[in-house]
Amino acid sequence: MRLGRHIIGIVLLTVLSACTTTGLSSGTPAERRQAIQSMRQEALSELASIKPDTRAQIASAVGYAVFSNANINIIFASFGGGFGIVRDNSSGNDTYMRMGEAGIGIGAGVKDFRAVFVFHTESALERFMDVGVSVGGQADAAAKAGDLGAAAGGSAVVDNVTVYQLTQSGLALQATVMGTRYWQDAELN
Repeated sequence: MRLGRHIIGIVLLTVLSACTTTGLSSGTPAERRQAIQSMRQEALSELASIKPDTRAQIASAVGYAVFSNANINIIFASFGGGFGIVRDNSSGNDTYMRMGEAGIGIGAGVKDFRAVFVFHTESALERFMDVGVSVGGQADAAAKAGDLGAAAGGSAVVDNVTVYQLTQSGLALQATVMGTRYWQDAELN
């Protein structure tokens, strides 16, 4: 029982620590907006350097979203949280978002990654903005610390949305079923 409490405490502390180290959860609303916009630009540049055709795909899409997420996986549970921004290419409007996720599976590690969603239809973008819930499976292995190790990035297409995942740093070996919720950040919009 005591060990369980310690593990939960470590998980919560690590999640909070990982979220604050991104620089996206502290500062004034204007500073946070700027940090999220900078994160978006860095993630899009990195994605384009890995997969150059994504520039054209994103430019011609109805919209896109970029999220920064810290994910913790300890034994049979996985938790994560992050921030992001959705761009409606038709209107040019940005919407600041938050995300949280929980899952079950086997693994251990901490993973900091960026996710880029490309919305191919108006209904896919509207559904994401209105409902903001995603349930899916994930199996990955990533090992990177600073400039050492290897980073894995992958993509998936589901329901007129292409999702790219870029691992920034961290250590993870996990197979989880995740439930992720995305919602508009009332403080930043």
